[in-house]
Amino acid sequence: MNATAPAAQTPDLAEIEEFLQTEADLLDEGDLASWMELYTDDGTYWLPVRAGQESPLDEISIMYENRTLMAIRCNNFGHRLSPSMAYPVRSSRILSRFRITELDESTGDCTVQCKFQAVVNYREQTLFAGTYTHKLKRTANGYRIVQKRVDLINCDADHKSLLIYL
Repeated sequence: MNATAPAAQTPDLAEIEEFLQTEADLLDEGDLASWMELYTDDGTYWLPVRAGQESPLDEISIMYENRTLMAIRCNNFGHRLSPSMAYPVRSSRILSRFRITELDESTGDCTVQCKFQAVVNYREQTLFAGTYTHKLKRTANGYRIVQKRVDLINCDADHKSLLIYL
C-alpha cells in the first residue's frame, strides 16, 4: 500500500496580508493586549541593532522581547502612573510588497517579508522605515506570530527610547 502524503498547506497571501494589517492596526490603536494575542506562547519581537545581524542572543539588539517582557511593556503602556505616558503616543503604519520567503508545505508555516513605514508621534514625529519579517505558524484558528523581526534602514543610527513596538 502506498501511504498518502498529507495535503500541502498552501498559504493564502491575501489571508496573511489581512492578518499582518490587523497586527499593524492593533499597534496603531495602542491595543498591546490584543496585539500580544497574535503571538505564540514562545513568540518573540526583535529589532536588530545592525544590518544583517544573525542572532539576538549573540550580540546586543535595539529590542529583543519574549512574551514575559511584552507583558511588562503592555502593562506599563498607558498606565496613569507611568512617567513616559505624560504625552499620548500615536502611530500610523503602511505595509507593502508582501512576499512569502520560506514555506513548510506540510504545515503551512511560513516566513513573510514586507516593507513598512511607521510614523510615531510622541512629543515629536519620527519616521521609521524598513522591512518586517514575520515567522508565522499556521493553526486551526489562523496564523500566529512566532517571531517578528524589524529591520530598520537606519538601525545603526542613534534612536530615542521606543515606547511602542514598530
